[in-house]
Amino acid sequence: MLVAAAGIAPSLASVPPPIVFDWFEYTGHDTVYAKPLTAGFYRNPILAGFHPDPSICRAGEDYYLVNSSFSYFPGIPIFHSRDLVHWQQLGHVITRSSQANFAGLGISRGVFAPAISHHDGVFYVVTTLVDAGGNCFFTANNPAGPWSDPVWLHEVDGIDPSFFFDDDGRAWLVNNGPPPDNRPRYDGHRAIWLQEFDVPTQKLAGPREIIVNGGVDPAKKPTWVEGPHLFKKDGWYYLICAEGGTSEEHSEVVFRSRFVRGPYLPWAKNPILTQRTLDPRRPDPVTCTGHADFVETPAGAWWAVFLGCRPYEGNLYNTGRETFMLPVTWTDNWPAILPPDQPVPVIAAAPGLPVAPSSVIPLNSNFTWRDKFDGPELQPVWNFLRTPPDAWLNLSAHPGALTLQPRDVSLHDRGNPAFIGYRQQHGRFVATTAVHAPTAAGESAGLAAFQNETHYFFLGIRRRDTALQVFLERTTSPDHEEAPQMVAHWEIPAPVPGLVYLKIEADGRAYTFSFGTRPTEWQTLSDHEDGSILSTTVAGGFVGAYVGLHARIDR
Repeated sequence: MLVAAAGIAPSLASVPPPIVFDWFEYTGHDTVYAKPLTAGFYRNPILAGFHPDPSICRAGEDYYLVNSSFSYFPGIPIFHSRDLVHWQQLGHVITRSSQANFAGLGISRGVFAPAISHHDGVFYVVTTLVDAGGNCFFTANNPAGPWSDPVWLHEVDGIDPSFFFDDDGRAWLVNNGPPPDNRPRYDGHRAIWLQEFDVPTQKLAGPREIIVNGGVDPAKKPTWVEGPHLFKKDGWYYLICAEGGTSEEHSEVVFRSRFVRGPYLPWAKNPILTQRTLDPRRPDPVTCTGHADFVETPAGAWWAVFLGCRPYEGNLYNTGRETFMLPVTWTDNWPAILPPDQPVPVIAAAPGLPVAPSSVIPLNSNFTWRDKFDGPELQPVWNFLRTPPDAWLNLSAHPGALTLQPRDVSLHDRGNPAFIGYRQQHGRFVATTAVHAPTAAGESAGLAAFQNETHYFFLGIRRRDTALQVFLERTTSPDHEEAPQMVAHWEIPAPVPGLVYLKIEADGRAYTFSFGTRPTEWQTLSDHEDGSILSTTVAGGFVGAYVGLHARIDR
């Protein structure tokens, strides 16, 4: 089991009975995906739902991609493809408590902007564990794992580190850090730093120096230059960075130099990617684009992966920042991802590589996926909130079902609740589950729509004397001390059914919560709940919403 690495069994004293879930099903049906896909084309985003800050590398004919995961565990999802279009999730980089401990962290702390690279048969993922140790890297000979424990880079201040392995055998680390003398001239003033990385000793060496101070045009006070990646082509060193922050002003910019240490000069036609000048009323808008990484195919074609958001209304999006892909074009030895004032296409021409098989678990488009929990461990698409200290999940006690041991940790806490989450990947979706009714008082179980510890819904069931209560809780207050609100409840009288079906439906900001005692007969508990509380704009932070299964001890 995935949580068995924690190796700590809960005390048998006063442990409530476990909760059994027979299955979980997710169906997405966004209208943007209704148009059939022609052979030779692909859909954006290539990874739908919360898959931010993509980084990519190639090893031979294989491509590997990682994303930020913040305080979710396992951490740093890693994907594989041979055609850049069809991706399979191999697993995660962080799978053991010895690698990272996110206990007590807000959900938008933890893993920031991992960068993946491949050198001499070794894969490197370098990242920042915010409030959990700082900058570090992990290594593996097989990208499917296991990955090493972290090697710490305590000399590095700031975030977003990325390795570059030059063709002369030397290696370098670039990252976002404070400006000179740690004296910003304005809010958002940051710099890009460079330092040599000694491969044999796996340590940084030599002086750290600033190669970009502020951004493209310091006179205009550019903000939040970050997410740097360094690469080389035709004798030029290229530095690509995000600029403008992670919201609607986000962009990608490029600098180049003949020497790895610089000076780096910006392209006169920057930014090379942004959507900030487009009409917000355009159809199927993609916003917040930036934080790109490049990869070259064996044939010499260049492609970029980058993050973007798909709002359903204004700047509201519950799916978080997703991974998109577009070709890179070159003009006078300068790269660009998208011409100015051109929207990110939902459908685009594929790279032309040999077509790879589709993922067993869909990662974009419209689909229905049901997890019957009939394998030896959880599918890699599931996540926990923070590093689990206890083994509260079991897939063998009831074969073909998931068993959760209720914990005295709620979704409202900054602990590790008995919760497994699946990314919301569509603006319009339906999530359902079949849960065995609790057999004892003092415990609740059900289906949650979760954005962070202060913004979520919980559709649960619990014993009330001889009856069974179905209830809906909502948490919307940024004040972490304020208790969740009871939105609605319904009593199912005795005899209590053995199996209860729960459903969450979303259509943009409208969320509906239903239950039933038969699989095709639904009763609405609450409809048209304002799901914008699950949007990044309302809830804050950097993550997207999850739907998932939860069991708790009531207080």
